[in-house]
Amino acid sequence: MLDIKLIRSNPEKVRAAMADRGGNCLPALEQIIGKDSAHRAALSELEELRSKRNEVSKKIQVAKATGNEAAAQAAMAEANAAKEAVKAREENTAALEKELNALLLSIPNLPDPSVVKGGGPQDNKIVSEDISNKREFGFKPLDHHAVGEKLGMLDFAAATKLSGSRFALLKGLGARLERSLIQLMLDIHTVEHAYTEIFPPFLVTAETMTGTGQLPKFEEDLYKIAAEPPLYLIPTAEVPLTNMYRGDILKEDDLPGRFTAYTACFRQEAGSYGKDTRGLIRNHQFNKVELVWLTRPEDSMAALEKLRADAEKILKVLKLPYRVLELCTGDMGFSSAKTYDLEVWLPGEGAYREISSCSNCGDFQARRMNTRFRRAEAGKTEFVHTLNGSGLAVGRTFAAVLENYQQEDGSVVVPEALRKYMGTDKITL
Repeated sequence: MLDIKLIRSNPEKVRAAMADRGGNCLPALEQIIGKDSAHRAALSELEELRSKRNEVSKKIQVAKATGNEAAAQAAMAEANAAKEAVKAREENTAALEKELNALLLSIPNLPDPSVVKGGGPQDNKIVSEDISNKREFGFKPLDHHAVGEKLGMLDFAAATKLSGSRFALLKGLGARLERSLIQLMLDIHTVEHAYTEIFPPFLVTAETMTGTGQLPKFEEDLYKIAAEPPLYLIPTAEVPLTNMYRGDILKEDDLPGRFTAYTACFRQEAGSYGKDTRGLIRNHQFNKVELVWLTRPEDSMAALEKLRADAEKILKVLKLPYRVLELCTGDMGFSSAKTYDLEVWLPGEGAYREISSCSNCGDFQARRMNTRFRRAEAGKTEFVHTLNGSGLAVGRTFAAVLENYQQEDGSVVVPEALRKYMGTDKITL
């Protein structure tokens, strides 16, 4: 959520930032500006009415003290009218505040000034590329779907029978490879990178989803459970990890907080009909290891670079070719102020695919969650900054291993870093 004081004091700056994001939210921004003006006017009127009500109360006391019954009766009638006027204005003011807050929840974060301006993916900037492990194949490489099914690791027909399209069933060494990748990622992030491992609930409340920005804007992409109150299946572990301190005031010494979690993730992908329907790239259920940071404001950009490096470490250990993109203003996620995407090379597809998105959200999510920290010296409270990134998306890493390590005879060499988890150095027919 944006700070209403920033919108109020510098509307042109906010308008320009929203235009850089594509301009779709500009009408909502103008509504916010108008609604804020009406709300402040209503608050001013409410204070005047309360002041008048207090004056009338004093009149009643004076009239009673002097024994002037007629004056007391007139003042009491005036007081009742003032009371009703205050009540009506309080209800009106509360309604305006509710409408204002709903509008504030609908608009995205401001891009950091360092973010490159652009209208979409074509304007993203390549920051770095590590192709030292990119193979030259002496045969036409297959995609992971074909490799996995030939090896008996993937069974999409069974998954479709069980759940419909866009689900995967892993079996035998396929299930073991998935589990091995999760274990490798968690071991590196907890032991080498000092993240605290969390195993959170997979079902969360609407308030939790609102805190990280999934609600109200992206409700159509979520799976909702018919409970009272309703619960939602998490689309990413970012949601429960970031919300752990919703409504809390942390000590400055508690920061930075660094957390990692393996969870299943659930997304309806309502806006992506017809895209990536083959294989593991875009399923309704998938596994992911997530990284989340809570930091002081002055530390968050350095934390973003560290978080990104931590995610890259997995790709380096697995010796997978990849590149890093800095997303432009028109391609960033709703809550992000700055984002790097890591894209892994898939030779069977002949293309790079996103495998991690690392974002600094500034205080955007913290305002929605009311998560603050208290400065040790000054004693004042401020909103924390939140960051998140995949470390990594497990299914896409699975796909990258199959495609990059496939052999001409149909077998797959197990990356060295995974062999102790897999118990073998090769997957054969």
